[in-house]
Amino acid sequence: MDSWKLVRADDFIEFNPRESVTKGTMAKKVGMDRLQPFTRDIPSYEIAPFNGGSKFRNGDTLMARITPCLENGKTAQVSILDDGEVGFGSTEFIVLREKPGVSDKDFIYYLAMSPILRDKAIKSMVGSSGRQRVQQGVLNDTEFLAPSLIEQVEIGRTLRALDDKIANNTAINHHLEQMAQSIFKSWFVNYDPWNGVMPSEWQEGTISDLGEVIGGGTPSKAKPEYYTNYGIAWITPKDLSVNKNKFITRGANDITELGLRSSSARMMPGGTVLFSSRAPIGYIAIADNEVCTNQGFKSIVPKENIGSAFVYYFLIQNLQVIEGVASGSTFKEISGAVLKAIPVFIPDEDILRNFQTNCAPLFEKQKLLEAENIQLATIRDILLPRLMSGELSVADIQAAK
Repeated sequence: MDSWKLVRADDFIEFNPRESVTKGTMAKKVGMDRLQPFTRDIPSYEIAPFNGGSKFRNGDTLMARITPCLENGKTAQVSILDDGEVGFGSTEFIVLREKPGVSDKDFIYYLAMSPILRDKAIKSMVGSSGRQRVQQGVLNDTEFLAPSLIEQVEIGRTLRALDDKIANNTAINHHLEQMAQSIFKSWFVNYDPWNGVMPSEWQEGTISDLGEVIGGGTPSKAKPEYYTNYGIAWITPKDLSVNKNKFITRGANDITELGLRSSSARMMPGGTVLFSSRAPIGYIAIADNEVCTNQGFKSIVPKENIGSAFVYYFLIQNLQVIEGVASGSTFKEISGAVLKAIPVFIPDEDILRNFQTNCAPLFEKQKLLEAENIQLATIRDILLPRLMSGELSVADIQAAK
């Protein structure tokens, strides 16, 4: 670290750079809801008339300034624009850009994700409860040790390689998902193999005919002995909002055997389709092993002759129907009885078996890539603070290979 120098953030980073977009011009817009927690790339955007907000170019870092978005990891690097194109987004973004000859764009993104800048920003927040914002002046005055531009580029390239691999795996999984959904739609919505007509032998039934619908439960939070770090996998809707994977092994918290017995939660086997039934309705995942859930789910344990794939895609395809029969004044909720009664035409067992067989290799590949992404993210999160602080150098990593 002999070559690292103490710098002030405002001398190292161009905050909220000035850009010009004519009011009313159609441009790519990124809302805060588009950013995924602790994810570099912006997955989607909309085209909308510019009417104010933050403005940015490719390579800029978007960092949430408001609670709880910043704490939840909403920081991304822009890569959705064409050369010279300017996009816009939430007024609650802080835009960070490199200074030519001083700093590197990738290094700045990872700096924003590191405790060096991130923790300082969080601690600076002021305002009323639930609406606290980062103090820009505090962020500008933050001092830290920074390496030479050459070393910044090397550090950024090392961490970027991990995120690039994660992004590539995610893109492959998205393609596999589109394939599986297109098969479901072709067979069970458009009836393409049967010349557009549903076979007469298919049986009219309800979701309760697809499998057992099971609710969940929450052990008393006042009893610490009900919770543990390594126990029974217990899933909440928040776990699915943070973890966008199709397959889930466990949530942020596990419960103990005592906690399980003290609540209405029930153990369910791998292959169970988890469906969040309130606040919000419609988070869907497949349990990769035995799990239980809190009361925010109505999960379906598929019958052996039905299979997880058909249940999973039926719920996705019919989400609007399910939401339409939900009730509640404070927030919408779908009860177990109402969910069980949702109508469904059930194909014969040979067709269901063929569908499961077609989906099986796609599911296995998705599962492997999701597991690899978890490992890559873990490696990145271990390396990031050490590289950004100078505790570890890129040369150390290369020597260890």
